[in-house]
Amino acid sequence: MPYDFEPISVGDHIRKQRLQLGLIQKELAQHLGINPWTVLNWEKGHSEPPISSIPAILEFLGYDPFPMAETIPERLLAKRREMGWTIKQAGAAVGADPSTWGDWERGGTILLREHRAAIAELLNVPLDSLNKTMVARWGQARKRASF
Repeated sequence: MPYDFEPISVGDHIRKQRLQLGLIQKELAQHLGINPWTVLNWEKGHSEPPISSIPAILEFLGYDPFPMAETIPERLLAKRREMGWTIKQAGAAVGADPSTWGDWERGGTILLREHRAAIAELLNVPLDSLNKTMVARWGQARKRASF
């Protein structure tokens, strides 16, 4: 079977699902509203899908091929992928500028309480838990800065 392989990359997941459904690249491209060459490039690993294409890909696959998000930064990126948001759009969704959102995805501390409340709601996590995580992160950052 041409689809009897363990997918590793997003392109592999797309290819396996496409083959299992008996679709050619052109048909999948039409379904996703993209160029067939784009599908080819994803499947060959020449390029990665842009975040704006991820929601349609998740719908096509019927599952999320990305590793399980556990940390707050990983969950922020996963939410952004799920929504197909740019960093600018994600920041706007919670009232933050793009550089602040980017800092959060890289493990920065969410300093403002209103941002924490918006992030807790967006990620569906308890605000108390998020506050404790951020206070601990702030303390660790201050401790490193004092050395």
